Amino acid sequence: METENDMQTGQVDGGTAEPVEKRPGGIAVQAGILAVATIVVRIIGLLYRAPLTAIIGDEGNGYYGAAYNIYMIILILSANSLPAAISRQMSTKIAVGEYKNAQRAFHCAVLYSLIVGTAGSLLLYFGAGVLVPPNAVPVLRVFAPTVFLFGILEAVRGYFQANQSMVQTSVSQILEQIANAAVSIGAATLLIRSASLHATTTERAVRGAMGSALGTGSGVATALLFMTAAYLYYRGGYIRRIGRDTGEVQPYGRIMKSTILVITPFIVSSFILNLTTTLDQMVYLRMMIDGRRLPEAAVTTVYGLFSNKAVVITNIPISVATAVSAAIIPNIATSYAAGDFNETRRRAVNASRMALVISVPCAVGLMVLARPVTMLLFPQWETLELASLLLALQAVTVIFLSVGTIANAVLQAIGRMNMPIVSAGASLIIQTVVLIALLRFTDWGIYAMVLVSVLYAAIIFLLNELFLRLYLGIRVNGVQVYGIPVLSAAVMGAAAYGVYRGIFALMLRFRGEYFSNFIATLPAILVAVPVYFFVLIRLGGFTEEDILGLPKGAALVRLLKKLRWLKG
Repeated sequence: METENDMQTGQVDGGTAEPVEKRPGGIAVQAGILAVATIVVRIIGLLYRAPLTAIIGDEGNGYYGAAYNIYMIILILSANSLPAAISRQMSTKIAVGEYKNAQRAFHCAVLYSLIVGTAGSLLLYFGAGVLVPPNAVPVLRVFAPTVFLFGILEAVRGYFQANQSMVQTSVSQILEQIANAAVSIGAATLLIRSASLHATTTERAVRGAMGSALGTGSGVATALLFMTAAYLYYRGGYIRRIGRDTGEVQPYGRIMKSTILVITPFIVSSFILNLTTTLDQMVYLRMMIDGRRLPEAAVTTVYGLFSNKAVVITNIPISVATAVSAAIIPNIATSYAAGDFNETRRRAVNASRMALVISVPCAVGLMVLARPVTMLLFPQWETLELASLLLALQAVTVIFLSVGTIANAVLQAIGRMNMPIVSAGASLIIQTVVLIALLRFTDWGIYAMVLVSVLYAAIIFLLNELFLRLYLGIRVNGVQVYGIPVLSAAVMGAAAYGVYRGIFALMLRFRGEYFSNFIATLPAILVAVPVYFFVLIRLGGFTEEDILGLPKGAALVRLLKKLRWLKG
């Protein structure tokens, strides 16, 4: 039999292992595991995008994008929120020892994913001719089976998350992205090369886009195989735990009804959040091209700098908060279901603090190093200055969306699942009205997009904080929770910028601008991390108790005391 620590770290010695339901500091460990995996997945995604684009070309990218947008809408409506919903549904039952009912909730979730996934796949395959332009039809049909597979995958991920073990989900996400990258590039290359000698450029582009779509499906299939194997491996422990449950077993019909009632708000909230991007794009392009009669190519290019560069970069640290939110839902739902409201408040505040400790320095770092980071990732010189400025302005959304995402998860965990819908819906309406007004009555153009993006994030943040105060009575010390991380990040930003400018100026005497930027950026980041945490710890924004909750926290405390960062 494995120890609790073994299960938390994913170290097992047999298929008889039982899941861990509660462990001090476990939330930090599990959130950290999922956050690291998320960052790795994002990096892999950035790395393979360039060679894939070179293979399928801009035209192929266009067909892939047209099909992918529809695929994502169906995915959001069918399966994208399943892990969070299932983990919330199961963890509330696990908290009170209803293991049989928790298992039945999982069965209902799988059945739900099978029904909805089948419907979504059939819609994409047979409705492709109506949903996308003709050349994107075969691409969307390749996507179709992925919806079915993805639903099952997310159900199994939710099962492990409900048992507060994120290792399996993390590994599956990395395997999914690796398989996606490898098959996308390989399949696109093979399909293009297998085209007839008389094939047109468009036909080759379509085949390349189909190969890329096949990579997406292969990634999901790979992750599903891994998660299925993991479930079977741990199944013995789960069965024994269920055997100890002597409580009342609810009928499947009642559990299915409650499962649907839990899943629906998650899906609606996720749909509204994703709808914002599509709606903003439609409003901006329509008003700038049709309203102001500006050249389509110029307007689309500038919008691409915002959406495909500034937003893509800021989404990397935000994805860490998304990972943390997945980890905290079962943790908070467990304490809330057990009636321990003080512990629920403590966990909610600690999760928000964790998000702030990470998001604030990321936002400040992207502000002061916007040009170096943009040059490193997207070295297109003719648009570098504008893309860098957009990133610097957009960076503040990292803070608002990170904390807002955590608050969303807390509200969903305590059963207030409609509140994220209210905050997302209100934010969508307000920011859309403001965007239309700015584009109609000012010449701000793409800067209006940045402003409403910040406004949208800020409104979600404020409304969710208000809801947490209303339903949990959470009141935080503004100086401790917000002020100290901001001050620490400001010192960090000054240090990072100074190091960067010094090394860049020195290197520029000997090498070109891109190489000098590459050499200067890494030391600036390496200096930023210890400076930030030194100031944060010395100001009391990160205490010894906080550090002990981290993986290897005791060892970190001993090291920091030797360095005299902490008082011994």
